[in-house]
Amino acid sequence: MKAVHVIGVPLDLGGNRRGVDMGPSAFRIAGLGERIAGLGRTLVDKGDLPTPIAEMKEARDERKKYIGEITHVCQKVYQTSLESLIEGAVPIVLGGDHSVGAGSVAASADWAKKTRDLPIGLLWIDAHGDMNTPATSPSGNVHGMPLAALLGNEPEELAHIGGFAPKAHPATTVLIGVRNLDEREKTAVRDSKVHVFTMKDIDRHGIASVAERAVALAGAGTAGVHVSFDMDVCDPSIAPGVGTPVKGGLEYREAHLLMEIIADSGWLTALDLVEVNPTLDVRNATAILGVELALSALGMKIL
Repeated sequence: MKAVHVIGVPLDLGGNRRGVDMGPSAFRIAGLGERIAGLGRTLVDKGDLPTPIAEMKEARDERKKYIGEITHVCQKVYQTSLESLIEGAVPIVLGGDHSVGAGSVAASADWAKKTRDLPIGLLWIDAHGDMNTPATSPSGNVHGMPLAALLGNEPEELAHIGGFAPKAHPATTVLIGVRNLDEREKTAVRDSKVHVFTMKDIDRHGIASVAERAVALAGAGTAGVHVSFDMDVCDPSIAPGVGTPVKGGLEYREAHLLMEIIADSGWLTALDLVEVNPTLDVRNATAILGVELALSALGMKIL
């Protein structure tokens, strides 16, 4: 079994609510390292990458707030994750807000291109589309833009991390669990041609069918699958500690079955767990759930 490298990224400049910078600590307090080691995996915790705080910086461009600082952090995420992939490990990036995905997915894409001459498949599991740009975002919050950067050219600072773009391709990119898009973002998602499974699709067809189809799409002709999991895809009843909760999300067993099917595929290359806000949580329940989901993605067996 591949080693697992844990990379903490306490970044909260991408959203408008403070607190997700404590997410990496919450996951560790929930026993992430010990429980992964209990699977028989070699575990290396690389600690937390240095990140600035809002009180020490200025938002500057209101269309893409703190973009310079966020890009600098994502560049460090890219470099650190790429080192782990080259060493043959599975990097688990702990957010922090979802803008960190611009760096972690860039690393997976670069690794896939350089070592396998193939693209990377991407499962973006999120209540939101994260496909706004500085021109379309109503808030200017960058945590709503990383998937747009990975698929295209905006925001350009994130899109060109690693010196190449795009990082992800619509044919092998899948959005799962979407249920809250603003109007201009709906157009962007449709125009992007990525595969989308909304909560309505999951309700209608069942999580097993959706998960198997999504994994097949992301894995087809790729070097592996990067899973970027925003905890707000889960229903607030099981994941209260997120900054942008939306009712009607994945239930406990649905979330686990999705991760179990990913594990069964054998294609998991890297994993992001993001958007846990301990200041909004109840007895660290959301981080505990995230740890359990990580174990399922890594192949924890019931029998």
